[in-house]
Amino acid sequence: MYKFIDLFCGIGGFRVALEKRGLECVFSSDIDPYAQEAYKQNFGEKPSGDIMEIPANKIPKHDILCAGFPCQPFSISGKHGGTSDPRGRLFYEILRIALYHQPYILLLENVKNILTIDGGNVIKTIEQKLDESGYTLNKHVLNASYFGIPQARERVYFVALKKDMCDSKKPSLDYTPPKESRKKLFLEDILEKQVDKDFIVTRDDIKITKEESDIAHKLEPIRVGILNKGGQGERIYSPKGHAITQSAYGGGVGYRTGLYNTEQGIRRLTIHECKKVMGFPVRHKVSNGLQGYQQLGNAVVPDMIGYVYDSIKVL
Repeated sequence: MYKFIDLFCGIGGFRVALEKRGLECVFSSDIDPYAQEAYKQNFGEKPSGDIMEIPANKIPKHDILCAGFPCQPFSISGKHGGTSDPRGRLFYEILRIALYHQPYILLLENVKNILTIDGGNVIKTIEQKLDESGYTLNKHVLNASYFGIPQARERVYFVALKKDMCDSKKPSLDYTPPKESRKKLFLEDILEKQVDKDFIVTRDDIKITKEESDIAHKLEPIRVGILNKGGQGERIYSPKGHAITQSAYGGGVGYRTGLYNTEQGIRRLTIHECKKVMGFPVRHKVSNGLQGYQQLGNAVVPDMIGYVYDSIKVL
């Protein structure tokens, strides 16, 4: 049985995917106390804290290192700090642990903007450091919308494979990106029929520009209106398409989830609906209130991790 560690684990998206495939998690870490508590509720163990304070020799031996390393320094809405940002430098913690334990695979995820930040220098640095550490890097931008998840969520998936596999006891590995399924699953398929009135937006500045009867289903968000000036969190979408990217932060009336033109009216998504558009089971525990939305917005999509892992071949 392959063993993995779950760094910057959040609510455990990597773990959901890999335990489903029979792998064993031997270590987890996250600095956020709310995420730690949610993780404990789901998996029965509390993650260790700040990875910068944990010596590599205190981390169990493992075959796969998983990390959705913090994306704020690389995000479009952030300050573009890159690896000079203290949070961006957490990538070097991944390298520190990988150099000590020499896992076969590094399975990482981040926002698409990491590829272009600082004129491409951040991704060049990451590629260079992984190469110097003995890994061949594969990276691909994949959109969850094209893999049976009703959310437009583009992320970069990094699969770094150990170059030195000369020992006959070690497998030889290869990777090709997963193929899109284009499964016809839409937001309307997972929406709750009745939600609390607190999720419904009633304002006199709502402008619907497209009628639902005129809309064809698409594997992407379909904008059908706005409120106020149509800024972030003020755009309205059709359930015949997909949800917008779930966000850990963001403002406007449709903060974090977006706004949708449902039979009950214009509304935000419930926490259960957000779990579904992230591909988590509804029974998966998150914190109450905005913390729960933040945790889902920061999470990896378990199914996407599963598809990427399944595309790694043992030769």
